[in-house]
Amino acid sequence: MKKKADVIIIGGGIIGLSIAYHLAQKKAGRILLFEKGQLGEGSTSRCVGGIRTQFSTEINILFSLISLQTFEHFKEEFGIDPEFRRIGYLFLATTEKEMEIFRENVKLQRKFNIPVEFIGPEEIKKRWPYLRSDDLLGATYCSWDGYAGPNEVLSGFIQGARRMGVEIHEGEEVKEIIIRKGKIQAIRTEKEEIETPIVVNAGGPFASLVGQMANLKIPVKPLRRQVFVTSPFHLTGEIVPLTIDFHRGWYFRQEVDGFLLSGPLDQSPSFHTHIDYEAMVEASENAIYRVPALEGARIARGWAGLYEISPDHHAILGRVPELEGFILANGFSGHGFQHSPAVGKVISELIVDGRSSTIDISPLSIERFEKGNLILEPMTAFKE
Repeated sequence: MKKKADVIIIGGGIIGLSIAYHLAQKKAGRILLFEKGQLGEGSTSRCVGGIRTQFSTEINILFSLISLQTFEHFKEEFGIDPEFRRIGYLFLATTEKEMEIFRENVKLQRKFNIPVEFIGPEEIKKRWPYLRSDDLLGATYCSWDGYAGPNEVLSGFIQGARRMGVEIHEGEEVKEIIIRKGKIQAIRTEKEEIETPIVVNAGGPFASLVGQMANLKIPVKPLRRQVFVTSPFHLTGEIVPLTIDFHRGWYFRQEVDGFLLSGPLDQSPSFHTHIDYEAMVEASENAIYRVPALEGARIARGWAGLYEISPDHHAILGRVPELEGFILANGFSGHGFQHSPAVGKVISELIVDGRSSTIDISPLSIERFEKGNLILEPMTAFKE
């Protein structure tokens, strides 16, 4: 007899495991998850864990607010401390155009009762005296924002999914998606063929390759982002918010006793995850420009991860019209970790109930690219 499953998830990162956990919560039947390598070894283990409500589109704000509820009560639900630190996000503006974007963002965010502040140059100087501020026109700050531990959150979803019966196949790659008459029929790994009516593409930066197995073009490209961490360095006795120089596309935050500095985001797609000297120099120059005291810091280590970038920097969620049973959870463009709890909820609702009641995800359908209904996001210059 052939093995059967109700849902098969391809991808064992934070998105795939959140979907698996939430499907199990909704008693969606036999759920199998396949990860070709180690769980979380792709983008999840290499992200910096940023969590923010300061987005400039309603759909992303909704995903943040729903996910925030999970992060706040994560230990109660999963028994693991996610190490959620609310240090705040501080966005810095140096041009009138950026100020215009920030003003519109604040208007939108306050509609959702997000306690975001609009701050002038003198106040910036007073509150964060270590910043170079002579070229700043203003900033926005929200105390709700911060970061959590990607590995801790991933472990919570893994343990939660396993407790509820999800079968997780680590180190086993899906080699083929079998389709008959426009419907998902089965998947094939190196070991076996498994019948299923539903396959979820949670392939992260490899989403387009998963799509190719179903003869579909998923418009997601992998872009490398490098980050670096200094050796222990004392800057101030106060809490340092995650600070973003919006114009330069650079950010920094405390990392244990040192500081994490963002490096450049590649412009050309690749699956490379090595770091290079030029990126370290750029990260250092940006750091010294905005925080002059960091000239005395030494970079101790670094790493690189892959973003899964969609054409409009918004997620691609939901069904594919031409293939029944194929569900997309792709293209998070740097926001997958922080939105993973909400993504798990909406995709599980779509599969079990036929529609998402938590958030209307229809604007995130893959059909929007053909129809020209792209979602404009002025904050695309910044990626956690």
